[in-house]
Parts: sequence; C-alpha cells; structure tokens
Amino acid sequence: MQLQDILFSQGFGTRRVCMGLVQQGLVLVGDDLQPCTDPTAMFQEEGFIFQVQGERWQYHQLAYLLLHKPPGYECSQKPSTYPSVYTLLPAPLRQRGGGAAAGVQAVGRLDQDTTGLLLLSDDGKFIHRMTSPRHHVPKVYEAEVKHPLDARQIARLLEGVVLDDDPKPVRAHACEAASDHHLRLTLTEGKYHQVKRMVAAVGNRVESLHRSTIGGLSLGADLMPGQWRWLTADEVSALSKKTASPA
Repeated sequence: MQLQDILFSQGFGTRRVCMGLVQQGLVLVGDDLQPCTDPTAMFQEEGFIFQVQGERWQYHQLAYLLLHKPPGYECSQKPSTYPSVYTLLPAPLRQRGGGAAAGVQAVGRLDQDTTGLLLLSDDGKFIHRMTSPRHHVPKVYEAEVKHPLDARQIARLLEGVVLDDDPKPVRAHACEAASDHHLRLTLTEGKYHQVKRMVAAVGNRVESLHRSTIGGLSLGADLMPGQWRWLTADEVSALSKKTASPA
C-alpha cells in the first residue's frame, strides 16, 4: 500500500493532508525511523510501524480498543451535557477511514455516571456480535446500592422482573451480593438503564455502577480511568467466538 494511503486509512487526515505530511518529511519509517518524502512509496502494511509528527503508530486494518470509562462522559459523538467519551482518544482513532462514519464507535453505551470497561471498534460485524441480544455476550456489573441486599432481592433478580417498557420479564444471568451494599450482576442483553431499573424493581437503588467484564475480558487494574489500549489478537478472537445461550 502507498504510504499516503496507509496514513489516510489510519486516520491522519484527508488524502491531501496525508500526502502533504509525507512530502514535508513529517513521516518517519523503518527501524531507524528515517523520513520518507515519497507519498507513493510502497510498504507492506501489516505490522508496519511509522511516526507522524512525533506520534509513533502501528498499522491496524481494523481497530479494537478497550477504554476505562471515567464518570462524567457521554458515549455519544454529539453529547448533550457532558463531554464525549471519544475526546479521550487520539485524533487518528476518531478519523479512521474518513467519510460520515469515520472513526471507532462505542460497542454499546454506558451512562455518563457509569464507569468501567467500554469497547470501541470500526468493525461493524464485531460491534453487532457484541451488542446483539441473540449472541448472549455476558457483561458483569458492580453496583453499590442504597439499601442492604437480602436473599429475596437476589432471588427476584435471578427469576426475572418486569420493566415498564416490556411485559416480558428480564432476568440476571448471574447475581450475588458481594457485600451488604455491593451487588455483582451479570447480564446478557442491554436494555436502557437496565441494571438501575432492575434494581429499582426489587425495591433498591443503584448509587454507583461499574462494568468490570465483557465476555470474559476484564478491565485490568493497570488501566486507569480515561486510559485506553489496543486489544490483542487473542482477545479479539476470544470475544468473537460463539457464546452458548444461557440456560
């Protein structure tokens, strides 16, 4: 692939901008990171590492990211009240591919006050697989609740509760009281404000909410709120495997 096309695919601007970056000697390539001023120079893109205006980058045909979402951010390209979670990402990730649908997209949403594991990608098939209810991808939430938990509340969450927008009961795939006020809840679908509404339906209230796991992928302690990283090939493969329907 031509160097200017590699830069464009990775989100470093329009084709004209990418051509200019190369011509001005602002793109370094090779193990010794030497300037390349020929926009049409050909490189094997897989695993290709380059540097643009001091920013080191590796080519990825598709982007798969894990972000530790902090509170006070909306999972929207056009936020209404709080800043967008996308502002936590470098510009190339927000501009990948160009066009109206440029950049990575959040795989599902977390409320502005909910923290934790958020996946982002520009792979439409991956996003659909992770968000479609029929694939039953488990998501683990840690909720601090206002009132002490009891066996009756846990039992009702496991049996299923009726929410006001659907006559069909929704139930937790797994549920336990980690402490008197700490509920660990596993869901395999994603309705609007589902955890908060389920907890409210059993007579309690969520005070804070954190998503710790998606499909076996956990948020490591080394990733601080607001930080992100690329998923490894093994992590993407594991998330993309078929998940059996819950019993």
